[in-house]
Amino acid sequence: MVTKKKIIRAATVPQSLDVFCKGMLKELSEKYEVVALSSPGEPLDRVREREGVRTIAVPMERHISLMKDLKALLAMIKTLRKERPYMIHSMTPKAGLLCMVAGKLTGVPVRLHTFPGLVWPTSTGLKRKILMLTDRITCGCATHIIPEGEGVKHDLIAGKITKKPLKVLGYGNVMGVDMNRFRISDELTAQSKKLRTPNVFTFLYVGRVVREKGINELCQAFDKLSGMAPVRLLLVGPYEDSLDPISEQSREIIKNNPSIESVGAKYGEDLLTYYAASDCFVFPSYREGFPNTVMEAGAMGLACIVTDINGSREIIRDGENGVIVPSKDADALFDAMLMMVRDKEKRERMAGNAREMITDRFEQGFVRKCLYDYYDEILRDKS
Repeated sequence: MVTKKKIIRAATVPQSLDVFCKGMLKELSEKYEVVALSSPGEPLDRVREREGVRTIAVPMERHISLMKDLKALLAMIKTLRKERPYMIHSMTPKAGLLCMVAGKLTGVPVRLHTFPGLVWPTSTGLKRKILMLTDRITCGCATHIIPEGEGVKHDLIAGKITKKPLKVLGYGNVMGVDMNRFRISDELTAQSKKLRTPNVFTFLYVGRVVREKGINELCQAFDKLSGMAPVRLLLVGPYEDSLDPISEQSREIIKNNPSIESVGAKYGEDLLTYYAASDCFVFPSYREGFPNTVMEAGAMGLACIVTDINGSREIIRDGENGVIVPSKDADALFDAMLMMVRDKEKRERMAGNAREMITDRFEQGFVRKCLYDYYDEILRDKS
């Protein structure tokens, strides 16, 4: 009987495993002994039940907390000594730092980290230096490194974070899009009519309602636009006031502009209905690794407005399936939104290209196969 190699998939919070590894861990279990590791929480229980894998809870803080981080590192070392995995694969910053350091100290043969995005390029001062140092330590302890896209790869090289080989899988992205789920159906079209306002152009944003997602600029641009055309803005996502609050001016705009509807987080069929009820997707983020909502919107046949940042500019080709504007530029964002409203022919041409361009590069089966093939390659090299 051939013994399966044990691999541990790790993330800081269980929500990351629940979302990004949905269905993946079950598929990997056909070939490997798979263990999922993250901080404790109900989503980790859901991963265990849905994927049929064993789970391990190690408390970790998303943000810097020296005493708690040291305690987490000791717990991670203890866990890896007990589990003795052949590979540990981390995919979020704190889990990456702890797993790679603990993996090196305990002699895990294959230590793989995925950078889904980088925080330090948009940080300043001491915080930037600390973040760059932690990424250098993560890379120094890893045996293999996957940047989620070419933009992240460029920043790792330009920032002199590592000189190790960097492998972007496929066209980038860690999850891919389930094209069977993200599609317009007759039932969904009928359902979306309940959300539509006749003769009103609807913009959609999906994501956390926080400063770094460009919500301040979006509010400024839309507030100006709403005085010139019959438009509506749907904000789908949670606020994170304790981590990255939007400005008071933006709060007032959202509160007082009747054309803005902040509806909170939506999932499953509810989220699909919001995509189907919209005319254009707008995502003015300051930084990303590879924004899944932009790919989802494209799969749903929406032209997109995005900022010129990592990930977004790898999904959107300016003028083909959307428009790219400078980051933190409310005036440029306003101009792009106004164009989408007024130039129906151009918008519909971009929308017509959107789904096919996502299918060609980011279909979920293709993205996963790229990762599975890479696993086979690096695990075979170590055999």
